[in-house]
Amino acid sequence: MGGAIAQGLFNHKTAKDNISICLADVNTEKLAAAAAYCDKTYTDNALAVAKADIVILAVKPWLVDLVLDDINQAIDEGHPIIVSIAAGITIDQIEQHLDNTFPIYRLIPNTAISIGESMTLIATQNTTDEQDEQISRLFGQLGKAIIIPESLMNAATALTSCGIAYALRYIRAATEGGVEMGFPAAQAKEMVAQTLIGAAQLLLQNNSHPEVEIDKVTTPGGITIKGLNAMEEAGFTQSVIKGLKASYL
Repeated sequence: MGGAIAQGLFNHKTAKDNISICLADVNTEKLAAAAAYCDKTYTDNALAVAKADIVILAVKPWLVDLVLDDINQAIDEGHPIIVSIAAGITIDQIEQHLDNTFPIYRLIPNTAISIGESMTLIATQNTTDEQDEQISRLFGQLGKAIIIPESLMNAATALTSCGIAYALRYIRAATEGGVEMGFPAAQAKEMVAQTLIGAAQLLLQNNSHPEVEIDKVTTPGGITIKGLNAMEEAGFTQSVIKGLKASYL
C-alpha cells in the first residue's frame, strides 16, 4: 500500500505542488523497484523523516511500534504531520510512542490509489482546519477522500479497503459465468469490469439509490429480475453483509 500511495502521488503531482516523495524500507530490492516513482530512497527510517513535512507510516500494524520508536527523536525538531495507514492501529496507540504532540491522521485508502481511484477515509487528532484541507486535497487527487469519526474506521476498512477484493471477486465470478456462456475469458473480464464502472458512475453522477437504477432495467417478467431473484435465493445479499461483518469483527 505504501508503494501504491507513492506511485499515485508521483503520477499526479505537478510542478506547482512542490513536493518531493521519499521512501524508506529495509528491503533494498523493493527500493530499487520503487525508484521509478519517488525522488529519493532510504534504508534508514530516521534519516528519511528528518526533514519531512508529512510522514506516512505505511507498514504492517505489528511494525508501527518499532518504526515510531525508530523515528521518534528524528521527527521532534521538524514537527511534521503524521499519517498512518496501518489497519486497526488507533491514533491513541500512535501517540503513546511519541514524546511530543503531533497532528495525526489515520487513513484507510485502498490499492486503487496507485491509479488515482481510491476511496480514502480520514480520521484526525490535534489537527487544524488548514491541515485537514491539505491532507484531504492531497489524497483527493488520488480518488475520493472524506473525513469520518475514528470510531467508524474499522467499518470503513471492511467497506472500502477489503471492498476492493470483494468487488474483484464478483468480477471473477461473473467472468467465469461469461466463459461458461461462450465468451473468451479476457473479453468476459473486460465486459464485466466496464459494466461495474458504469454501474458505479450511475450512482455517483445521478446521486441515486441503487434500487432506482435497478428498477430501470428490471421489466416485469424480464430476464434481469429472474437473475436477481436467483442470486438472492442463493444468498447474494446476505453473503455480502456477512463478509463485511466478518472483516469488521
